Formats: sequence, structure tokens, C-alpha cells
Amino acid sequence: MKTRLNLTIEDSLIQHVKEYAASKQISISQMVEDYFKNITQPSPKKESIIDIVEKLDSPILNKDTDLKKIFYEEQAGKYGF
Repeated sequence: MKTRLNLTIEDSLIQHVKEYAASKQISISQMVEDYFKNITQPSPKKESIIDIVEKLDSPILNKDTDLKKIFYEEQAGKYGF
């Protein structure tokens, strides 16, 4: 069931809204209804960066690998120092 709703809005804004609605081929009532649906729906839970990182696969590293040495060798090859 639909119910009427009266809104008080600035004249200049109404003109912009009418032009926008016409360009999108949608009624102002539908725009308002869609907006209300959007803001009243619960937003999905956002994952924290920690949750995202914990889902990543752990790299397989040899315990004897010298990561610092590998980094500097790669940088030397890349930048020539």
C-alpha cells in the first residue's frame, strides 16, 4: 500500500530535481522512495584491515633465507647501486 507524503522543499531545488528526474526517466516519488530504502537498510559490516590480512596465505620461507640481503640485491639491480 502506498501513502502520500507532503514535503516542503526550496523552489530552486525542486526545479533541479524535476530536471534530473526527467533526464533519468524516473518520478520524483520513486527517487524519494529509493533514497529512503537505501538509508534505512542496515549497512553491511565492513571488514577491518586486520581481518583482511589474516585471510591472506602465509608465505613459505626457508628459515635460512636472508630477506634483507635479497631486498638489497633486488634494489641494487633495479637502481644500479
